[in-house]
Amino acid sequence: MVLEACVETFEEALKAESLGADRIELCDDLSVGGITPSYELLDSVLKQLKIPVMVMIRPRGGNFVYTTSEIKVMKQSIDVCKTLNVTGVVFGILDKHNHIDMDDTRFLAEYASPLEITFHKAIDDTPDPVRSAEMLIAIKGISRILTSGGKDTALEGVENINEMSKVTAGHLKILAAGRITNENLREISGILDVEEFHGRKIVGHLQC
Repeated sequence: MVLEACVETFEEALKAESLGADRIELCDDLSVGGITPSYELLDSVLKQLKIPVMVMIRPRGGNFVYTTSEIKVMKQSIDVCKTLNVTGVVFGILDKHNHIDMDDTRFLAEYASPLEITFHKAIDDTPDPVRSAEMLIAIKGISRILTSGGKDTALEGVENINEMSKVTAGHLKILAAGRITNENLREISGILDVEEFHGRKIVGHLQC
């Protein structure tokens, strides 16, 4: 079982590691679902943590439909991540119909190579997360999908999450999310056919 803690401060990152997180996703401003963290935060976290660090690549809150200039900003953020030798990056790009933007996703995945890539919860905004997960198999470089199965919580999305795991088996890992905490992890892990779990409180309360 892999536990990924979602954090937005240096202190939270350190605490997550001390509480047993296997990996962190580092973001800024989780009030809008997370955006790219600052260079200063990223640099300080990487100097202290021994566990893998995945970095959110998202230039703003709101939807996941990005302009050409926003894609350029995302590329620049990936450049910073490569310079600092992060484990990987986390992003998701949709088109105006909320389907996966295959062209821009493929472009950014190729650009991010050889970093690990997680396609994030933008997939839950698509009309059919299961079909969307299957489509992502075709994009080289993506290794993981963060999802609550298109629902508000992992418990509500159990059926879709398990189906996503089934259709991507052998190609992509499914990272389950959606109000998973250290208190309900045992229950949820018993009904989900996945090995990776993500959450703000996945290893306990982090805010200092």
